[in-house]
Order: sequence, then C-alpha cells, then structure tokens
Amino acid sequence: MHDNPQPVSGQAFALPGHRVIELSGRDAAAFAQAQFMNDVNALAPGQWQWSGWLTPKGRVFALLALLRLADERLWLLLPDADADAFAAALRRFLFRSKTTIVVRDDVRALGRYAAPDAARGAVLAGDEIVGVELDYRGDGAARSLRLVVAADRAADEAAAARWAQDDLRHGLPRLGPSQVEQWTPQQLSLERLRAFSVKKGCYPGQEIVARTHFLGKAKRGLALVEPTFAVNAGAELRAPEAVLGTVVCAADDGPRHLALAVVPLERGETELSIDGHAVSEHALLDGLAR
Repeated sequence: MHDNPQPVSGQAFALPGHRVIELSGRDAAAFAQAQFMNDVNALAPGQWQWSGWLTPKGRVFALLALLRLADERLWLLLPDADADAFAAALRRFLFRSKTTIVVRDDVRALGRYAAPDAARGAVLAGDEIVGVELDYRGDGAARSLRLVVAADRAADEAAAARWAQDDLRHGLPRLGPSQVEQWTPQQLSLERLRAFSVKKGCYPGQEIVARTHFLGKAKRGLALVEPTFAVNAGAELRAPEAVLGTVVCAADDGPRHLALAVVPLERGETELSIDGHAVSEHALLDGLAR
C-alpha cells in the first residue's frame, strides 16, 4: 500500500460531515442503553465508545462514537449520518422518557495528526468550553479529534481525505446513504472496534446480533482493498469466477484509493478485481477499539 504522509505541523482541520447530537436529562443514559448497540452503562462519565443504532432486523442504521460527558448528558458523534433525520427518528422512541434530543449545530469536529494532549484510549479530556478531545490513535498514524463550539472552519480537503482513508485502514466503515440498513454489525466486523454488546439488555436488533454471535454464524466480514481508480459504494468485488463481495465505502486521497468491502470470511487466496481492473488487498490495522 502507498505510504500515507501526514502534515508535519499537526494543525487542526475541519472534518466534513461529522455532526453531534446531544442527549440530556434524567433518563438520557437509560434511553441510550435501550436504543444503541453498545453497553452505555459500562461507561463512566468522561469515557466514550464506538456504538450504533440498528433496525429491528439487526441492520446498521448509523455508526457513531458515544461520549458520556456526565451522568445525564451524552454526545453522539455521527461521521456520516444525517443528524437531523437521525434525531427525529430517535425522538419517536422517547415516549415518557425524560430525555431531550438536540442536534448541536454549534459543535464542530476538528481532526489533528498528532497525539492527543490529554485524552487516552476511551478516556476523554477537556469539556465543552475548551473542547472535548478524543484519542483516535490506532496502529497507524497518531490522530486526535476535538469537538469544539466554534464557527465554521475552512476545510483542508487533502487532510480530510487522509483522515477518511485512515478510518478505513482501521476498519471503521464510513456509511453513506446507500449503505444504511444494509449490513449487520458482524458483516462490518465491528467486533474489532468493540462497537456492540451481546450481553447487555434488549435493544433494537439485539436478538439477531446475539444469535449470530453465539451460534457462530457470521459468514462475512470486512476486507480492505486498494483499487487503482476511484470506486463507489455498491461496486462488486469479484474473484475470477464469481462476485466475491460488495464495496461498503471508499476514500480517495489524490492518486491513492482505498475501499472496504464485505466478503466471505472463509475464502482462499485469489485475484480480485472491480470493473475488470485488478485490486490489491491489505490487512486491516488494529488499535482503534475503545
């Protein structure tokens, strides 16, 4: 795979598409525990985890980072999902829950190719006044993400493209609209990020996720491939004799192109192609689990 040079200055840059939803109130944590696929009760204030919201059939509606800022206050960081539509959908499940759901359009996500100042692993640093810092380091480049209340910042398209590719290198799918409700957590290999729980109480899709886990029936997972050209989600990844898998997401950084595809877990070594052009496969990087 091509090298991935990083900005030497470590200067912060805007992360397009990243938006924040705030859940607050007496029942906010209980509401999140009942709706999202990871164990919110296992988070102490000041910690975060990967999580997501599933359909009743166990398909991923959205992936997110869930931050527990306080006992009764949580932030959902959505890298790709439509935050307004997501918040509206969540509100339909409030019933009598004492929870307020607000899209925080004043909060901006900034990325930086540098080790975090104080955040470590799943432990957050800072606050809403100075900015909430997350440790995005994996086995690739040192990265940190900060959520700040600030005006819009000019985008650095090259840096944002590198960031998206690093997400893919670590097996963090970036789900665009065409991929919503298409995949189960296991098909997206989200156990690598510790993004779902099979032991906590009921949540939408939990029965499907738990059954797949305990019966060992996960047959497909993610593969990282590098085409020589830009590809789109939904493209077919082929072996010589048949379709092998489907591209879930792709990221382009100048001449470099990466994609995540859902493929069979049990498959031999074979030549891979997309649209008749050969692609190479690379191992996913570890270290982004929280």
